[in-house]
Amino acid sequence: MSQKPEVCNIYKSLKKDEMYLYVRKAEGFSRVPPVLLSMFGTPKLFGTLLLTPEKKLARADVALVLSDIAEKGFYLQMPPPREDYMLDLYRPDESKYQ
Repeated sequence: MSQKPEVCNIYKSLKKDEMYLYVRKAEGFSRVPPVLLSMFGTPKLFGTLLLTPEKKLARADVALVLSDIAEKGFYLQMPPPREDYMLDLYRPDESKYQ
């Protein structure tokens, strides 16, 4: 089954840096669980986008985004994992070089 294009609103979380919520523009938050919205915080509109199977997204697989929106009514993009080596920059001693 081929995926159909979706016009989506993308919301940025004000509680968690680099967390985004994709929803169908026509449905809004009607299918997003209240507990998720509570955890997400007040959504701030980041943009509106026509998602197609051919579209490339920076940090998400468009096929998964379209699939989740069709099945669940939303797609939650989590922040990328923190790199351990970046934490080493803040160590005050020489152990970061071992």
